[in-house]
This record gives sequence, structure tokens and C-alpha cells, in this order.
Amino acid sequence: MSDTDNKNSVTVTDNRTGHSWDMPILEGTCGPNVIDVRKLYSESGCFTYDPGFTSTGSCDSSITYIDGDKGILRHRGYSIEDLASKSDYMETCYLLLNGELPTKAESDEFKNQITYHTMLHEQMLNFYRGFRRDSHPMSIMVGVVGALSAFYHDSTDIRDPQQRLIASHRLIAKMPTIAAYAYKYSIGQPFVYPKNDLSYAENFLHMTFSVPCEEYKASPALVRAMDRIFILHADHEQNASTSTVRIAGSSGANPFACIAAGIASLWGPAHGGANEAVLNMLQQIGHKDNIPKFIERAKDKNDPFRLMGFGHRVYKNYDPRASVMRESCHEVLEELGINDPLLELAMELEKVAVSDPYFAEKKLFPNVDFYSGIILRAMNFPTSMFTVLFALARTVGWVAQWKEMIEDPGHKISRPRQLYLGSDARDFIPVDKR
Repeated sequence: MSDTDNKNSVTVTDNRTGHSWDMPILEGTCGPNVIDVRKLYSESGCFTYDPGFTSTGSCDSSITYIDGDKGILRHRGYSIEDLASKSDYMETCYLLLNGELPTKAESDEFKNQITYHTMLHEQMLNFYRGFRRDSHPMSIMVGVVGALSAFYHDSTDIRDPQQRLIASHRLIAKMPTIAAYAYKYSIGQPFVYPKNDLSYAENFLHMTFSVPCEEYKASPALVRAMDRIFILHADHEQNASTSTVRIAGSSGANPFACIAAGIASLWGPAHGGANEAVLNMLQQIGHKDNIPKFIERAKDKNDPFRLMGFGHRVYKNYDPRASVMRESCHEVLEELGINDPLLELAMELEKVAVSDPYFAEKKLFPNVDFYSGIILRAMNFPTSMFTVLFALARTVGWVAQWKEMIEDPGHKISRPRQLYLGSDARDFIPVDKR
């Protein structure tokens, strides 16, 4: 592949035949340019080959921008640091869905719409009772979210803008209720209905941790930490689960089915389970005295042990979400006066690792998962709920990406191609002659 005289195109040459094909270069607002290969197959008879699509732009989007080398994450142009420190989750949701920060009147109306969609249809509670009592909360999430389409027929027509809007609001509003109920069911406690006078994050904590026999009041520090966790996980460009939502949506599937597909993808340990892996690693290390030994193991290429929660596939610099999460982490630990050896171990590991030249050279800095796992443990969430909270927070990103795709007049059903390496045509042999 070589540049032509035209700076806005590249040329691919087939050395076997000498044929060449020009392909345009498309420029985004920021970030890498992309080579438009849409006509390559029709003109050359060849596909591109990119397992995992790590070098392929699958769509154009105006929602989220990431520069992994510089440690930048922006939603609609606003840095994640500003949103996490100056905004709240509801305002961030509005921004992701609509492209602009809301006015006071728009914010009030949006919060009202979300607040008054938080209850579930009462018959849906029967779905929970159909699961085994020891079911993983994520399996419940996949099933219940997919079942929303059976209860809310008035918001499944993706061609109707009003129905798309209602479905978007319903998903964002009901996900905390669905998540809290999954937790309550897993521990055998009664479901707690949402309260309209609470904020989004506080309402979730109320439904998760309160019981009918006594009053529950979450501390402002915990509410703020929960809200920040939601903001920091709201969207992250074309990751595995978001791409899954887009692929499911490209077929015209209803929005509830698409988000259920995203939750299923997020369930994978390589995607949504990283913060749980951090706590498993800390338990493996066991004690602060063992940290030097495990640090050396992490440096040994022949040792399978890795420091979980350090480094990131996209960010080759400091994860911009991690600095915000670190601040919240220390606030929560101080607020709760936690005396947990595992959390003390985590803080010591952070201190040792960030001061080690090896990790600095490799740019293996603590990422958002390192701190979020610690915070969630301090808030008494079991590890089985960690990915559930991720799904709750990411719902608005999935919905915004789905909505953007559906409203793109040029969108097509996703249909990746393959490099076939199986048998060529063979004659069928009857069973008695094989």
C-alpha cells in the first residue's frame, strides 16, 4: 500500500496482475484518518483481513473520542475529567443522547422523564422468581432486559422517533431497578421499590441496600462515588459490547433485545470482569509483605502472573478515568473508615507499582478497573455485582450508539467477511463406502 500523488487517497497494487486500485482517505475531527475500503471487493475481488477489527473503523460516530496514546477520553467534545468533576450522570446521559449539555429546563424535564420510568411492570417480578436463587446476577440481567420487549410493545418500533425516545428513557430509567432487584433476589431479600425524590445514584443505592424494616440513608460521599462510577463507564467508543449492540441493531432488532445482547457481551471476563479480576489478584497476593515477590513475577515474561488493573488495551498512557476514580476511591475509604486488609494491600500495591521504573517505562499505570473494584468492595457490593454495575452505567452509551446508528440513513446490516481455510469442494460419499 503506498501513497499516491493525491494526499487524500492510497493505492493498493496486486503484484500478481499489476492492477492497482485507489481508495480515498477519510478525515475525522481528530484521531487517525481511515482508508475507505468499501469498494475494494467490488473492484478487486479481495476482502481486507483484520481479526478482532482492531484496525478497522466499523462506523462513523459523533459521540465519544479516545486517544489512547495521549490518555484522552471525551464525550461530545467534553473531557471525562470535566464531566466527572463538574457534571453528574443524568447530565452526562443527556449529553450522550442529544449532543449538547442541557439547559436547566431541559435537565429538569429529562430527569423527570427518567424518574417516572424507574418502576418495572409488576408482572416482571415473576421473571426473577423463575431463576435459581444462586443465579449469577448477570444472567438475570440478560434475561430480564430482553424480556422488556414483551411488556413494552409501545416502544419497539425503531422507525418511530417517539418510540425510540421512549425506549431510550425506559432503558436508562429501569436498569438501576433491574440491577438492584437482581442483587436482592440473589441474597433472598425483598425487592425495594424506587423513590421519586432521590437522585439516580442515590435511588440505586436505596433499592440495593435498604430493607423495609428500617430507614436507609446513603452518605453523600457514597452517592457521589456511585455517580462518578456511572459517568466514568457511560461510554467508551466501539468496544466489544457496544459493537455487539450496533451489530444486533443493524438487523432491525428491537432496542431491548440489542441492549440485552450488549449485556451478554459485557459479561465476558476480558471486557466487563476486569475489576473483579483485580480483587482476585489481591487475594492471590494475600499480604503486603508478598508485594515485592509478585512485582518481580509481573516483570518475568515467562511467568503467567500479571498485575490486573494496570495498563489498558486502548490507553498507552494513564487512563484518564483512573485519576478521577482514584480520588473517589480515597474519599470513600476515608468516609467509611474501612479497615480491610485487602484494601490496604491494594493501596500499597498502587504505591509500589507506580514508583517502579519498569511499570513507568511500560506505561502500565493503574486503570479505572483497579480503583473501581476497590470502591465497590468498600461499598459492600459482592464481586458478582461488579459487571452488573458496569452494564447499568454503560446502558446510556449503548442506547446513544444504537440511536445514532438507527438514525443514520446510510446504515446497513453488519456482515463481516472471512478468509476461508476449510476444504474445497468435495464429492459426497455414501455412509457404507466411507
